[in-house]
Amino acid sequence: QVQLVESGGGLVQPGESLRLSCAASGSIFNINGMTWYRQAPGKERELVARLVSGDSAYYADSVKGRFTISRDNAKNAVYLQMNSLKPEDTAVYYCNIRAFSGVQWGDYWGQGTQVTVSS
Repeated sequence: QVQLVESGGGLVQPGESLRLSCAASGSIFNINGMTWYRQAPGKERELVARLVSGDSAYYADSVKGRFTISRDNAKNAVYLQMNSLKPEDTAVYYCNIRAFSGVQWGDYWGQGTQVTVSS
């Protein structure tokens, strides 16, 4: 089984920064795809940033130039550096990885971490 643990959320003022972390543990033989999603109250979950094999990154238009996704292969971890935060970035942020457990490929989710941007 694969488990994801997120950390790094919190309450910040507009313009400030946060760094989210997501560490995967358990039976992991390969990872193909590491993604951050977010869900604001009353809204659908949306893709924020994604890393695919070869470290190609994709960003939602709303976060381009402000957020950076990165990974640490040795730690099976993915990070989201969020700069110049805006109130509209307020949401619960979830990490997702697609991993091979040795038996099959699966999609795994973190528990979510709250990010609140408010003055």
